[in-house]
Amino acid sequence: MGVTARGVGLLVAAVVLLGAGFRFAYPELALLGAAAGTAVGYAAVVAAWRPRLTVTRHADPDRVARGEPASMTLTVRNTGRLRAASLLAEDRCGDDTVAVPLLRLRPGRDTTVTYEVPTRRRGVVRVGPLRVTRRDPLGLVALSRPYGGTTPVWVHPRIHPLAAVPTGAGRSLDGRVDAVPHGSITFDSLREYVVGDELRRVHWRTSARVGELMVRENVDTSLPRIVVLLDNRATAHPERRGGTAASFEAACEAAASIVTAAVRADLPVVLLLVVPDLAPEAGSEEAGAAATTRGWAGLRARLRRDAHRPGDAAPRADSPGGPLDRLAAADLVDGDDALQATAARVRRDRLGDTLVFLTGPGGRGDLGHVGALRGAYPSVVVGVFGATEPTPPGAAGLVVIDAADGAQFAAEWDGVRRW
Repeated sequence: MGVTARGVGLLVAAVVLLGAGFRFAYPELALLGAAAGTAVGYAAVVAAWRPRLTVTRHADPDRVARGEPASMTLTVRNTGRLRAASLLAEDRCGDDTVAVPLLRLRPGRDTTVTYEVPTRRRGVVRVGPLRVTRRDPLGLVALSRPYGGTTPVWVHPRIHPLAAVPTGAGRSLDGRVDAVPHGSITFDSLREYVVGDELRRVHWRTSARVGELMVRENVDTSLPRIVVLLDNRATAHPERRGGTAASFEAACEAAASIVTAAVRADLPVVLLLVVPDLAPEAGSEEAGAAATTRGWAGLRARLRRDAHRPGDAAPRADSPGGPLDRLAAADLVDGDDALQATAARVRRDRLGDTLVFLTGPGGRGDLGHVGALRGAYPSVVVGVFGATEPTPPGAAGLVVIDAADGAQFAAEWDGVRRW
């Protein structure tokens, strides 16, 4: 509860009048002071009344590309039974506020407000909660309370169409790429049974040991698998304006374009961040490597759950929790030593046969770590964004694409003749 400047002045006047009235025996002054104090007390009681409101929100849509329109529909319903509510309300929309008129909102009635959600920047726009301010008629006391929760609107990076998709090194014997449902006979891992799995894929010995049905997960070794590694280290994108690094935004657009093209081509794709999780001790030198070590297992397990297998219904790249959501939430973090640790794990796990590494001008000095992955990944492509000078040809024996933004990267990508 906050007392306004008018309320503070009236409260001070009440104390002065009461003191002067009793000190100098002026009952009129004491009466005025008592009236002023009573007015402040009445204002506090009126402002303390809590209206019963129900707040619902609906985002249309809740996932958009940067620059696309998105709207939020807010409905406020007065669930009280005794009196109408005349309130001042504003809804938080990212860094902005939107006024919501609640004049004479009668019991059982509702009011609806629709407004645009800003999508000019990539990220997660948090909308809400609704903050309702209750004031007394004299404007002496104001009390603000939050109503309802928050609704996120995911602003994905802009997607540029890519005509070419890497076919990888693995092909079937007849010279084409296979699309065998659920993979070939090559064993990959075990997972929990879900409704719809074939019983012939159940591994009964393991199921008996752990006490629940476990299913064999196979992979098609002839099918190309694409791994996109996005460099989200702050040192890789040193130039920032207004807290935003243009090179990192361009790298996010390139990653989103590759992931979307792969999903549309019905090819398995994995999106990784150099620093998948940040430790609380982010300021220390060991933060990046330690965070990568802790976050890798959980990240890989989540990617396995979300992985698309040929023959299944094609997923949307912007599905909840999908790769575009992770790109929308991605941000620059400290972790200078994270690339070396991540490269070691990418080499050990062999997640695919085509690796695409996207970095900024500050990451060109670390291309040696990426070049060392050529033994595990037959095809390695590097995208460098925001560099003032082109990357030296044949750097670490890699295919390097220098681009200023996502659109230029898409044009250069389609011109690559070898992967």
